[in-house]
Formats: sequence, structure tokens, C-alpha cells
Amino acid sequence: MSTGKTIAHRALGTGGLSVSTIGLGCMSLSGIYGAADDAASEDLIRYAIDQGVDHLDSSDMYGWGHNEGVVGRAIKGRRDRVVLASKFGQTQNPGGPNGVDGRPEYVIAACEASLKRLGEDVIDLYYQHRVDPDVPVEETVGAMARLVEQGKVRFLGLSEARPERIRRAHKVHPIAAVQTEYSLLYRAEAEETRETTRELGIGFVAYSPLGRGFLTGAFRTQSDIDGRRAAHPRFQAENFDRNRELVARIEAMAADKGCTPAQLTLAWLLAQGDDVVAIPGTRYQNRLDENLGALKLQLTAAETAAIAAAIPPGAAAGTRYPAGGMRSVYL
Repeated sequence: MSTGKTIAHRALGTGGLSVSTIGLGCMSLSGIYGAADDAASEDLIRYAIDQGVDHLDSSDMYGWGHNEGVVGRAIKGRRDRVVLASKFGQTQNPGGPNGVDGRPEYVIAACEASLKRLGEDVIDLYYQHRVDPDVPVEETVGAMARLVEQGKVRFLGLSEARPERIRRAHKVHPIAAVQTEYSLLYRAEAEETRETTRELGIGFVAYSPLGRGFLTGAFRTQSDIDGRRAAHPRFQAENFDRNRELVARIEAMAADKGCTPAQLTLAWLLAQGDDVVAIPGTRYQNRLDENLGALKLQLTAAETAAIAAAIPPGAAAGTRYPAGGMRSVYL
């Protein structure tokens, strides 16, 4: 079997974990942004692996187990070419925002369930998806560390954790990576977090690096918005026009550079430092190819600064999540 292509890699943490600089966020393969066909999703994952993408990011919350099943089937026969990441900690709360559970016994049970769905013996990078404010992070990470000792998990991560919580967690067991939303539209919290992760030698994984698709230029009027995106404040009527104006600035700069807005956005993000990797999500091979094209784009320091100035921190209108979701991020 062909081992496929190779692309640039970066280290996550100091423990020997290395991933493709651009990975694949798998959430959209479970109907989050419209119907997804499982067979097509599995084909997309295999295609990504053949292009050199080895960083696959899933969660037990994506489709409430469905996503891990898709990923598990797709990587059969390719496991040695994959850095498999998944997450735990969000719980179903029908009719309201998701719950959270960081209790040690839940950590163990959630991991066992994920391994079964994935059809694997070990998860390479296992994250606490959302902080449980009612459980000390030391207890949660202590249970995660036991999973490492048992050989069920290789490296640990946190998602949407504040710097002080990251420090506490890192004292219990080395944290390899922290995930936070990070893009030209939303970067204040991510950049604050990175001051701590860089100091501690922790890698930074940028999710929603294309602003949930806004920065691709695909959404030109509010009528283009449907599905899950419609619930996000950035796309709602009172915010859309302002954010569309910001994206138009990136479109103009991309045209001057001879690339797409998505490629310019990803290239800018990766230029922030070697500690940063991105996991844009997509259901389509052509979009995957477009995203990977960002790795060939060279930005000068002046260009990088000009892109940042085009959308200053805090310029985006609307919060990152609806009100319920905002209560569970950056804790």
C-alpha cells in the first residue's frame, strides 16, 4: 500500500508528538453543518491521509459517538499513518446547552466508550473538551494520566481552558496541546492562551481557523447561511454585514497575492509561530486541497502584519458562540 504524500509537520509539546501542520477537524462529518454521507466522509478521511494529513481531530460529542465511528472505519489499515485525537467532557442536555462532566470516573468511562467506537486500543491525543468548573482540573487530569499509564492514551490535551487552569493541569501531567478557537476574526483569547502555552512548551491547536467558513468568502449574503451556522451570532443579522466587510478586506488581499481567502487566512495563522497547527474542517476534497495549498504560501513579515491590521483583534461583531455556549468556553 502506498504511504501517500508528505507535508510539513510541527511538534505538539515536548514529548515527541508531531502532527501535520494542517490537520482535519472531523466535526462536520457528523451532520453539524448539513447532511453528511458516511461513505463519502470515510473516503474524504482516506484521501486526506493520502495527501499527508495525519492529524485527525474527533470528539465523542460530534454526533454523540457517530463521528468516532466514521473515523474509526476510515483509518482501518492506515492507523500507523494517523495521529488520532478525540475529546470527552460534554454531555447531552436535550433542549438546552450541553452539560459537562470532568469527574474521574467519567473520564475513564468516556475513554473506554471512545476506544470501542473507534475500534482502537489507544488514542494518541486525548482532550478534556470543556472544563467542568465543579471538578478541580487536578482530579480530571489525574484520571487522564492514569489512562496514559494504562496505555490507552499517549498524550493529553485541554480545550477552551484559561491560562491558570492550563498551568494547574500541566503540574499534574504534561499537557501536549491546548485547543481554542483561533482565526483572524476571533483571536484575543487564543493569543492570551498562547502566552502561557509557549512558556510551558505546549502546542496550540487552532480550531475554526476559517471562522466557521466566514473567512473562505463563501458567505456573501445572510441568505447563504443555514443549519448550525444560523445559531452563531457572527452570522446573525445584526452582525453579518460588519463581519462581511472584514472578510472583504481579506478577499482583496488574497486577490493581490494570487491565492484564495482561505489560503491567506491559514498562512497568516501558521505564520504566528511554530507552536501553532490548524484543524480546518470540511466535507469536500476540493476544499481540503485548497486548505493544504496554504502550506505553499510564503508571507513576508510585512504581509503578515498587514493581514493582522486588516482585521484588528476585537473587530468582529458577535460572540464566538450563542449565549449558552459562551458560558462553557475559556474557563
